Amino acid sequence: MSTPFYVSPQQAMADRAEYARKGIARGRSLVVLQYTDGIVFVGENPSRALHKFSEIYDRIGFAAAGKYNEYENLRIGGVRYADLRGYTYDRDDVTARGLANVYAQTLGTIFSSSGEKPYEVELVVAEVGETPEQDQMYRLPHDGSIVDEHGSVAVGGNAEQISSYLDQRHRDGMTLAEALQLAVQALSRDTNGSQREIPAERLEVAVLDRTRPQKRKFKRITGSQLSRLLERGAAGGAAESGAGGDEAGSDAE
Repeated sequence: MSTPFYVSPQQAMADRAEYARKGIARGRSLVVLQYTDGIVFVGENPSRALHKFSEIYDRIGFAAAGKYNEYENLRIGGVRYADLRGYTYDRDDVTARGLANVYAQTLGTIFSSSGEKPYEVELVVAEVGETPEQDQMYRLPHDGSIVDEHGSVAVGGNAEQISSYLDQRHRDGMTLAEALQLAVQALSRDTNGSQREIPAERLEVAVLDRTRPQKRKFKRITGSQLSRLLERGAAGGAAESGAGGDEAGSDAE
């Protein structure tokens, strides 16, 4: 009788984590940023039907990178949880923190189970508040841990490089056009640092806009509105670069 092959629990968990990370890294990156009037979601997505960003409830948005069928199941579960809790108690009782806890339990259970493979997904759950200080963003990796994020967050693909780029350039009080321009610049950087162009038709953009009079704050930005925002952001960036050049010239003189 042959001896069963033994793998230590630590090695088994490390292998599962590596498997999930590689699956997530194969997908395209996406970013979530705070701006003065809310939270903007930006990602490269050529599909018009398979969305990376979705509304969960009145003030809560969902972003995901990785395998579509897996994060779509999680999205549907989150919508059901939010609807049931809002109906049973009160709409204000549905929060991003509560939803993040539910997702963390689900992902953690799947990750630690030896009977099924870990989910190849990374999630962001965001809630827009009455003021920028009340905004909430939670990143949930494949293992079910919860990371409370502020300002900006990137998941999927080369997320570490993009996060570093955003941390250096994101600031409080940015307009939507400025935040969108920064997000596109971060997403368009290759691993070697070179810049490529991402056309508007390949972008998926959505916002949680605190200024909307409706109770539901989630809105997709497409078509001419997206093009105008990109042009406005590019014009603002060019103006800043020009001003910097003028200042440098004055100093040289």
